[in-house]
Amino acid sequence: MAASTPTDPQAPDPAGAAGTERPRRAGYRRLPVQQRREQLIAVALELFGSRPPEEVTLDDVAEAAGASRPLVYRYFAGGKQQLYEAALRSAAQELTSRFHVTGGGTPTEQLADVLGRYFSFVADHDAGYGALLRGGSVVETARTGAIVDEVRRAALRRTLRYLGVGEAGPRLTLLVRAWISVVEASALSWLDEGRQIPREELCAWLIDQFTAMAGATAVHDPQTAEVLHRLLALETEDSPAGVLLTRLRAVWG
Repeated sequence: MAASTPTDPQAPDPAGAAGTERPRRAGYRRLPVQQRREQLIAVALELFGSRPPEEVTLDDVAEAAGASRPLVYRYFAGGKQQLYEAALRSAAQELTSRFHVTGGGTPTEQLADVLGRYFSFVADHDAGYGALLRGGSVVETARTGAIVDEVRRAALRRTLRYLGVGEAGPRLTLLVRAWISVVEASALSWLDEGRQIPREELCAWLIDQFTAMAGATAVHDPQTAEVLHRLLALETEDSPAGVLLTRLRAVWG
């Protein structure tokens, strides 16, 4: 359980057997409670993202943070599982905060803005992103699964809102969910492959993917066809969708 005092709960024992202060661990620094908690979470994200979570121990976290195992337990009385969930929740909250439009433009320009900030998080927090989305760990639980699912639900809600859709039918919902899966898989592959594709090119390709997937879905779904027709009417020749349509006409002759 986290301490309620305003300073870091770990402090040296003022008196040993001979009445002298015990030495601190190497690299130890006193930090305010919230700052120490954030540090432990950041260190845990780095470790969980770079190694299978089941291989990461509290001793690993303590050593990387320049702290002690008892100190980690003071903040996370539930041990490794609680720390793992806190780390995932931290990454999820920051990633979800990127799902909003900051400027104007056509629909695909706005979507590109959101996607750019999404990949900015991926690039700057690759370990946290990997820890958040990679499954198969023995420490996965219903709670950790719910944390990841909430990120996906937030992305679905925000995307439908940008499309101007109040209530999406099953095919339109499936379209957006499928595209979100493509974005996630592309981001993980991009990290695994050493970021060989420039970020801007990858984001542009994913925007084209959405437009193409929407076109294919519109053939089978009147709601998607209506939404796509309305959105394309707002695009320009220089917007992502406008440029894609021009290139497709050239390909198809």
